[in-house]
Amino acid sequence: MPANEFPEGDYYCDLGDDITCVDADYVAPGMACFYLLRSADEYALIETGTSRSLHNLDRLLRARGIDHAQIRYVIPTHVHLDHAGGAGAMLQRFTEGHLLIHPRGLRHMVDPTRLVAASRAVYGDELFASLYGDILPVPEARVRALADGESVSFGERRLLFRHTEGHALHHFCVWDEQSCGWFTGDMFGLCYPWCRFPDGDFLLPSTTPTQFDPVAYLASLSLLQAFSPRRMYLTHYGAIRFSAQKLQQLAAQIEAYCELAERHSSDESALQAALADDALNRIAAAGCTRGAASLAQDLEFDMQLNAQGLLAWRQRASR
Repeated sequence: MPANEFPEGDYYCDLGDDITCVDADYVAPGMACFYLLRSADEYALIETGTSRSLHNLDRLLRARGIDHAQIRYVIPTHVHLDHAGGAGAMLQRFTEGHLLIHPRGLRHMVDPTRLVAASRAVYGDELFASLYGDILPVPEARVRALADGESVSFGERRLLFRHTEGHALHHFCVWDEQSCGWFTGDMFGLCYPWCRFPDGDFLLPSTTPTQFDPVAYLASLSLLQAFSPRRMYLTHYGAIRFSAQKLQQLAAQIEAYCELAERHSSDESALQAALADDALNRIAAAGCTRGAASLAQDLEFDMQLNAQGLLAWRQRASR
């Protein structure tokens, strides 16, 4: 079974190397996922989805007879709420577990008030409530900040953490020696199920507000490549094989995005439309045969966020 395909009607997919991908039930199936890793009788979760994601996780744990006390670590790659919004709910459920987070994200997990306010400002109250539900704090005694290059083991498995700025200052990626793969958060772009084509996967960058930095982004891509990974485990969505071509695809889009942001620096709507046109052209060239109107609808949410993040970058750069 291809790594990006769930069995019909299922909410999870076993990827090999004791890694299970679980749909996060975010917006729609195939939009976001998280990963359950096993070593001996211990487990770690990479990403949390939102508090609503617990439903699918509970189903999987019950089906496999996994006790809550066996969950050692909960590991969001960064504090954006589609990645960390369920952290408080998970730590409340898994009373023996600890949260591992980037040092810049620790305070937001302990007291999510500012994080919630910032997200409400982006999404509005109604959409925020429908997307994320309740955001619970994590007890500080159960949170550990990971320095760049620090590693953590559970069972017989070792995870290495590298700070990867560019998408957000509070972002790290997680290197798994067993699978020779990166858990990339948003650093290696987005590859939804409808971005998978016979000739290869198509990746979209994520430049969401407010800390996008193209120079740091490209440097982080180089760091990921330096490990010669076999696989990349994306939050949006699922596992893909690494290739230099995919990395260059992302890098070229980052450069194009920056040029478009400079051209439309005073008009968010025009920038969003230009980003959508750029993506549609690239997706068509990748082999997509779907109609442009349908694709544009699927792209709208990400293009809106990307435009906002690019304009925030331009405003910082012009100061």
